Amino acid sequence: MLVLADGTVFRGISIGAPGQTVGEVVFNTSMTGYQEILTDPSYTKQIVTLTYPHIGNTGVNSEDVESGQVYASGLIIRDLPLVHSNWRSEQSLSDYLVANNVVAIADIDTRKLTRILREKGAQAGCIIAGAVSEAEALAQAKAFPGLSGMDLAKVVSVKESYAFAEGEWDLVSGYAKPSNPAFHVVAFDYGVKRNILRMLTSRGCKVTVLPAQATAEQALALKPDGVFLSNGPGDPQPCDYAISAIKTIVDKGVPTFGICLGHQLLALASGAKTLKMKFGHHGANHPVQDVDDKRVFITSQNHGFAVDADSLPANLRTTHVSLFDGSLQGIARTDKPAFSFQGHPEANPGPTEMSYLFDRFVESMKQHKQ
Repeated sequence: MLVLADGTVFRGISIGAPGQTVGEVVFNTSMTGYQEILTDPSYTKQIVTLTYPHIGNTGVNSEDVESGQVYASGLIIRDLPLVHSNWRSEQSLSDYLVANNVVAIADIDTRKLTRILREKGAQAGCIIAGAVSEAEALAQAKAFPGLSGMDLAKVVSVKESYAFAEGEWDLVSGYAKPSNPAFHVVAFDYGVKRNILRMLTSRGCKVTVLPAQATAEQALALKPDGVFLSNGPGDPQPCDYAISAIKTIVDKGVPTFGICLGHQLLALASGAKTLKMKFGHHGANHPVQDVDDKRVFITSQNHGFAVDADSLPANLRTTHVSLFDGSLQGIARTDKPAFSFQGHPEANPGPTEMSYLFDRFVESMKQHKQ
């Protein structure tokens, strides 16, 4: 049973672990990539509804994960196929959900649920797999405080720094092992996805990952050629530790590149404001325009907060906008070598059209070294 905070009740079948879970219910329009979505730390405290009707066709494998665990609070789908088939598959989606203690529901009308979320906005929900009354499930949904004001970056981040040296995946050889890096990038982990780091190592970067609460002094002591600000969950405004560190790093003139939460934090550190979106952007088919050359790209998105375009100070300019709703998708500092993008250009899951932003970051470091 799925019960929304507005009292709407959906009944289906359990395809995951027994028990109950609460979180902000959001919908994702991706047709593929359910394993990457489940393991994306940006989905912490969120229950993900997948709008594509058939989920689980290709099973699950140990390579297609974006972190060390499932971070989504729950999963909602229309149909779980009885048969999964793929040459890389190691287990079924249902077995994977049970093994990772994820409560999930299938056989509900996900179109109806998505319409509710679009019209009323993302709202709290409770999935029950067991003998619990509707009234108790509704009470649990209503008790969820929501993501506004919730600092989750420091919760999902690593506790100790580490070196990341894995490259992008290849059909024949698997994950690459890049050598002879030309640049040293310090990456702040606010909930980073592994493929984002792989995109950096594959472009000749030695990557050192720091905890979310690491200071600017700790980052600068490593003498980086550039600093990367990762994706992550929750509200950016309470992350004062990150905002302070980013402000110092950018003021020092170190090339800086932010994605998703990192984009929002760069904006806040530069004097802009952020806001909570009605139902956010979650999917792998979002059109975004580069305002400099007017090209349109299909992008991967996952965010419930956005930078307020009306709040940009004089030293920030808009670089990308969403063609779905006109919201701000990219910014660049006019006085420092720092820029950021709201979506997920590493495309796990999703299209790879925005990967040129990683090339732009490398070029920025190259010019800075010269």
